[in-house]
Amino acid sequence: MIDKTVASAAQAVADIPDGASLAVGGFGLSGNPIALIEALLAQGTSDLSIVSNNCGVDDWGLGVLLNAKRIRKMTSSYVGENKEFERQFLSGELELELTPQGTLAEKLRAGGSGIAAFYTQTGVGTQVSEGGLPRKYDGQGGIAIASPKKDVRTFDLHGEPREFVLEESITTDFALVHALRGDRHGNLVFNKSARNFNPLAAMAGRVCIAQVEELVEPGELDPDSIHLPGIYVHRIVEVGTGIEKRIERRTVSVSEGA
Repeated sequence: MIDKTVASAAQAVADIPDGASLAVGGFGLSGNPIALIEALLAQGTSDLSIVSNNCGVDDWGLGVLLNAKRIRKMTSSYVGENKEFERQFLSGELELELTPQGTLAEKLRAGGSGIAAFYTQTGVGTQVSEGGLPRKYDGQGGIAIASPKKDVRTFDLHGEPREFVLEESITTDFALVHALRGDRHGNLVFNKSARNFNPLAAMAGRVCIAQVEELVEPGELDPDSIHLPGIYVHRIVEVGTGIEKRIERRTVSVSEGA
């Protein structure tokens, strides 16, 4: 039996070195692998290049690594509610590769599937394909690094010629993901919207580390209910059902007559 469990989050991330690239699951604050992120913070790993939909908020999620100046580059589709993210980017302290959300998802999936690149209509006719998007500022309002021009080709789609831009896939040294439950073989089940980027991030990492709220024995998960097969997961750590979960903006409806 292949038992992929490790005893703690600290043990799970212990070999992630300075300068590593990471794919991290989560959308907003949903499905963030916070125990693994905090373990990475505690061990002092720095100069990280991280691929994730967003960078958490100032005091939670990937924002805790950002605040500690541990992140060199973010590849994201959404800057979001993080003021420190904005400050570091505009001051030239942080490199940012801003990527359309669907394209980012497909770049991760393609990387995990062994596909080097793909063509998409998203971004054609914009700076995404034409280049010139600021990736890093020089701290004085100028652009230190700009996005490159990408290959654009015309393909026939539904009998109509259309332009497509070439996007390279993404693979990373490690992946950090959060799941509702998993078994010792690494098979994972995600909970509703917390599924988001987690399976895609897991696929893209050469070494995938999963934190799960509940660890079960092999055979306890219904095969038809497994969202990510264990072939993509290399380490799994149980963090318990009481782990903190945050909401960026709590919105409630007003009842009639209130």
